[in-house]
Amino acid sequence: MSIENQIPDYDLADDVEVSTPARLRAMADPLRSTLLDLLLERAANVSELAASVVAELQKRETRRKAAVDIETGLSARGDKRLLRIVLTNLMGNAWKFTSRRTEAQITFGREQQNGENTYFIRDNGAGFDMAYANKLFGAFQRLHTTGEFEGTGIGLATVQRIVHRHGGRVWAEGKVDQGATFFFTLPTSKEIGDGQQSDLTG
Repeated sequence: MSIENQIPDYDLADDVEVSTPARLRAMADPLRSTLLDLLLERAANVSELAASVVAELQKRETRRKAAVDIETGLSARGDKRLLRIVLTNLMGNAWKFTSRRTEAQITFGREQQNGENTYFIRDNGAGFDMAYANKLFGAFQRLHTTGEFEGTGIGLATVQRIVHRHGGRVWAEGKVDQGATFFFTLPTSKEIGDGQQSDLTG
């Protein structure tokens, strides 16, 4: 599946009577943009999203043992479905690359870096050589062979695409055989009360 297909295409013009395809596109594009902007302004409980991702991973591998620490009460402004894709890829990578650890550790949390809300997923897995960090987020770029760890090579490219759509940044730090930490920012994010989902669309 292409990276573009991970981003919803909101077609709002089905019920609008127009005379030409060009006019249809001209009317639909602003509406599509407006709806997507509204979705990006909703409050999503990212702690709950991360926990649901881990629950699915554990359900798939019931014998797998890993200590997973998820900071509670974290909320962000963004499209809940897209943020779940981000966490599915990042938490999934942490789960995968710690699979050979007898005491796997995965942490999801948030910290302040230069005044920005910075979310992170940290693990004590295989890690990577920082000399190749610039290749991590390219489509079909892999720092480990499929013989070592399975994968398609598009997961991190998808993460970057979504985070950029939210106006944020994503990067990683790691050391070979000493684990990795993936960071992402959501500049418009803030903690919303107790983290409950708010609905701006009615």
